[in-house]
Amino acid sequence: MKNKILEISHLTKNYQDLDGEIEAVRDISFDVYEKEFLAIVGPSGCGKSTLLSILSGLENKSGGNIIFHKENVILGYMLQKDSLFPWLNILDNCLLGLKITNNLTESNKNYVIHLLETYGLKDFIYKYPNSLSGGMRQRVALIRTLAIHPDILLLDEALSALDYQTRLALSDDLHHIIKQEGKTAIMITHDLAEAISMADRIVVLTKRPSVVKNIYKVEMTDKKNPIHNRKCKEFSDYYEKIWRDLDVHI
Repeated sequence: MKNKILEISHLTKNYQDLDGEIEAVRDISFDVYEKEFLAIVGPSGCGKSTLLSILSGLENKSGGNIIFHKENVILGYMLQKDSLFPWLNILDNCLLGLKITNNLTESNKNYVIHLLETYGLKDFIYKYPNSLSGGMRQRVALIRTLAIHPDILLLDEALSALDYQTRLALSDDLHHIIKQEGKTAIMITHDLAEAISMADRIVVLTKRPSVVKNIYKVEMTDKKNPIHNRKCKEFSDYYEKIWRDLDVHI
């Protein structure tokens, strides 16, 4: 069993509006383990992104506990838009977080260059974002997030802005890079196939106010990379079970 890096216990989140208090998250509890790829799925508007915002400190929780089992934990947040600055070259875009936090050292710069060279961006280090495809831009965004040496990556619909073919290919790239670099990742996604093919475990949330309905450990007889995993015989079984859990009515 891997070491626990994060413990979420009975988390709640309430909002105030003109009609009174809205209960967004009622009672969410689950653990996250080191080097685990965890996916969180649930109906639209159930509070998935709110959960990541609370974990990252962008929003306050209303109740419950969030315990990091590591001192001075560093979180990296990756959004669905790459948010690259067009006037900075790829290397400078990737170094931006290090500059802002005054952690730009020669060692850290060399690490970023190593990531760019290792993951297919060697020829684009000094080019500008407008010369890259959407998939390559998201790969740059991931490397920019890795540059700060995060303990946990928070991926908020990180692939949803891409076309289907690019999204499939980048799911392989993203999964490979995260696993290769030994990172823990928590991914929010609306795409069940994406979650099943990429994740080690999947947390299924109910509609608002959300609670945890199920947690699945994704086990496949021939598990490899995300594109291959979609062909495994267990894939459709997980899809059917999670779809039933979501109880979506159109």
